[in-house]
Amino acid sequence: MRAVWVHKFGGPEVLVPGEAPAPEAGPGQVLVEVAYANITFVETQLRSGTGPITPTLPTIPGNGVGGTVRAVGPGVDPGLAGRRVVTSTGGSGAYAELVAVPADGLVEVPATLRLDDAVALLADGRTATWLIRASEARPDDRVLVTAAAGGVGTLLVQLAAAAGAQVVAAAGGDRKVALAVRLGAKVGVDYRRPDWTDRVREAVGGVDLVLDGVGGALGRSAFDLLGEGGRMLSFGLASGSWTEVPEAEARQRGVRLLRPALNPAGVRELTESVLRAAAEGRVKPVIGQRFELTRAAEAHAAIEARATVGKTLLEVRPEARPEPAPA
Repeated sequence: MRAVWVHKFGGPEVLVPGEAPAPEAGPGQVLVEVAYANITFVETQLRSGTGPITPTLPTIPGNGVGGTVRAVGPGVDPGLAGRRVVTSTGGSGAYAELVAVPADGLVEVPATLRLDDAVALLADGRTATWLIRASEARPDDRVLVTAAAGGVGTLLVQLAAAAGAQVVAAAGGDRKVALAVRLGAKVGVDYRRPDWTDRVREAVGGVDLVLDGVGGALGRSAFDLLGEGGRMLSFGLASGSWTEVPEAEARQRGVRLLRPALNPAGVRELTESVLRAAAEGRVKPVIGQRFELTRAAEAHAAIEARATVGKTLLEVRPEARPEPAPA
């Protein structure tokens, strides 16, 4: 089967297309024919050797796929064959035409939801849903979302707005800011401008909740926009480092630093919840760019260059897209 390998750590160029033995479904497993593979920012870090863990090389990267169950292993319900599903792969193996995964990790895709949308929601959708719940976003909250044009950020903007919050979106560049506003943000600011926090204050005075996926100096600037009673939940470090705010300083300011733990037992419910919401039209993933499997290196390069919006997918055996309606 076709796959993409990493034989050494480095830049995007170490993602090399090649052949790999086709896996087989073992006991308790199913074989999924992959249509789309999900790409997350952390995978660019794992590929470069700077991620939170160090993969054993050589490896086929990727941790999320969507496709069709083609075979079931011993002890698995044969009725799963032919089902459209999304699933995690256990940390590797997703950049390939076939994956063998535990049957109990499958999430079936609603009939009215496109498979590419489901894959775009697999990691980012459940993360965004969890963040909105954990942060207790309330109606009339002024919610600042950093990296608001990314995969998680675009969903946070929609979910916070749906909760009745007044969303302030911070993104890098006019194109990304405009996207966040189209998705429901009341205020959009370009965080590459040195006066971006002043613009937030001019527009809404300050913020009640920060959902920060960037970290570093930008996350610290976002913290400074919070007043007494504010909350901050940092969930990403796209800048390369977490936001550093001492607990003592936060207490002195009357700000809560939220550090909720995600219960692994709740991951399935979060995934099913966001897929239902998408199937019902209550949330829509933004798939900003698609790359054929063998162009995985280009996909990683685009993400690292901050040239992407929304979600980036690898197309392995994509579904046929519906024809546009006649004018």
